[in-house]
Amino acid sequence: MSVNLFKGQGISLAKSDGGTLTAVRMGLGWRSAPRRGLFGSRTREIDLDASAVLFADKQPMDVVFFQHLVSDDGSVRHTGDNVVGGAGQGGDDEAILVDLSRVPVHIDQIVFTVNSFTGQTFAEVQDAFCRLVDETTGQELARYTLTGGGDYTAQIMSKVHRSGTGWQMTAIGEPSNGRTFKDVVPGILPYL
Repeated sequence: MSVNLFKGQGISLAKSDGGTLTAVRMGLGWRSAPRRGLFGSRTREIDLDASAVLFADKQPMDVVFFQHLVSDDGSVRHTGDNVVGGAGQGGDDEAILVDLSRVPVHIDQIVFTVNSFTGQTFAEVQDAFCRLVDETTGQELARYTLTGGGDYTAQIMSKVHRSGTGWQMTAIGEPSNGRTFKDVVPGILPYL
């Protein structure tokens, strides 16, 4: 059963049987919003990019994004860049796989961001979401839907962080601006 998260809401990533998750996929999906023009509605391709920034004690240690597809330790992997988004079918357009059992013990938080590499604002995006999936079973655990669009080009979507002996996911949903993860790192710091 999936949980629909609201901004600031968190969930434990412990399995219902008391076990712990070992691998999760953070999926990102979106499509271009139709624009009315002289000749009817049309859409413009939008290149959103998912990134995962790995933090240790509030310091960025590594990043996984379209130009660095695998973390230095191999625990986090990007499946590849999608430069146009989906057709609104609800599937993941980009995904980042996290092997929680391999994340080094000093990494305490992984923050997922989305940037409009081509510079369009989120007002031109519709049906944007990020979701967390148990990679072992394929079961969707949580979904955060981006609503309302806006005049910004980036979004700090969510984070996965250590909580006791397990992990927890928290929806952040904070608008920001920038074409790549580098531009939004200062905006991430208050959420660590």
